[in-house]
Amino acid sequence: MKPSLLSVVLSAALLASAPVAVFAQTAAPATATKASASQVVLASSTRILTTLDQRRAEFKSNPAALRQFVTSEFNTLFDGDYAARLVLGVHGRGASDADVKLFGQALTERLLSAYGARLADFNARLKVRVKSETPLPGGRGVKVDTEFLQADQTVTPITFYVRNVGGQWKVFDVLPEGVSFVQTFKTQFDTPLRQKSIAQVAADLKAGRLQVNGSAGGN
Repeated sequence: MKPSLLSVVLSAALLASAPVAVFAQTAAPATATKASASQVVLASSTRILTTLDQRRAEFKSNPAALRQFVTSEFNTLFDGDYAARLVLGVHGRGASDADVKLFGQALTERLLSAYGARLADFNARLKVRVKSETPLPGGRGVKVDTEFLQADQTVTPITFYVRNVGGQWKVFDVLPEGVSFVQTFKTQFDTPLRQKSIAQVAADLKAGRLQVNGSAGGN
């Protein structure tokens, strides 16, 4: 995945264009009973892209304001604890909720630190359209396939996996051009988690001793 894609994920769910463009939107949180998953994804993405474009000058001159905006959107739209468990995979079996949350927070902080500032230069003048909404097996949530269209008609397909959390649709994985955010980091953190505890890996992430990569291959 290209670094611009991490910005897309950060912008669309607010999470990746390099490894995650998690990405883009907000408004008053819509409940699952009032709006479909695809309606929430579309409204959120459109709102975030619009805000990035309208406040671009402010965000470029005030990185703290951009960081606050991105962090708020990310925390509102993203199911960080559930995504963290998916990234941990077998290493998270039997792990306490506290350790999982610690890892999720550390990963989020490292992602926002590494890629958040790039959103000030992100091409927010995109059109977003929903292609389809498909229930996941076993009631695990909903798959929403979207396309982000640039002015030159270049199309970037982005798939969102969302689930109902307390009556609100939340994103737990994003796939820009078919590359899973969860799988990318599951692969990247497999070796560190074989060598250290979840808490130790989280501490390394927070301290910057362990970096996040912007490619599926981990290079």
